[in-house]
Amino acid sequence: MSKALLDQKVVVITGAAAGIGWGIAQVCAEAGATVVLADINDAGNRVETLRDRGFESAYFPLNVGDASAIDPFIESVVARFGRIDGLVNNAGVTIEGDFLDFDLDKLDCLWEVNQRSVFLLCQAAARRMQAGGAIVNIASNHAGASVAGYEMYAATKGAIVAMTRAMAWSLGKKGIRVNSLCPGLTKTEAVAKVADESPALAASFDKMHADNKYNTVEEVGHIAAFLLSSCSGAMTGSNITADHGLSASLCPTDDLK
Repeated sequence: MSKALLDQKVVVITGAAAGIGWGIAQVCAEAGATVVLADINDAGNRVETLRDRGFESAYFPLNVGDASAIDPFIESVVARFGRIDGLVNNAGVTIEGDFLDFDLDKLDCLWEVNQRSVFLLCQAAARRMQAGGAIVNIASNHAGASVAGYEMYAATKGAIVAMTRAMAWSLGKKGIRVNSLCPGLTKTEAVAKVADESPALAASFDKMHADNKYNTVEEVGHIAAFLLSSCSGAMTGSNITADHGLSASLCPTDDLK
């Protein structure tokens, strides 16, 4: 990733303490951005890691499910850095369960964290963004095709994609671009741990994909950085699916290869 790609940009990334968010933060820092890591979990050690590598970084605690915390968070970032050039809405939760027994508390949690927070963060950040700003909303390949037990999770991710398209028109006249990114299975710390503990399961993960491998957090990070950069200047209201061909198959199994 070229260091000039996001040079002098201030990029806010939610859910940045681990997983995909941490991968995005590292790639954006390598591309020259000052990265603001926001997470409900402490990301101070991540900031130190980035600073040790010579990158500008800061951590702000944020529970995206708390609607009252969104605007003060954005204000704090602007007060410290003077502006926000990019926003990556990555924070989210995965809750699955039997459709007939899925309770209201789980439904509310999914909606508040996965969808409402994205709307509110985009709204708060866009009010303070200048022309040339860019927003990337992280959804999921579940937005297009899902499985039993993930009905509400899939709905929240599909809502992100739909909302992104409308938002592109709402913010286009301000010179702000908005795109969504739908990762598939990604080798986060949690997924890697599961794969290490079960070689058979790890092999099945590989076989689900066209090229016998699945996302790394860095791969997702490179796509997010591209969408934040002027290299994607023609793109707004677009959605990118990144899942090594998983969603391109009617039956994701190596029996078809």
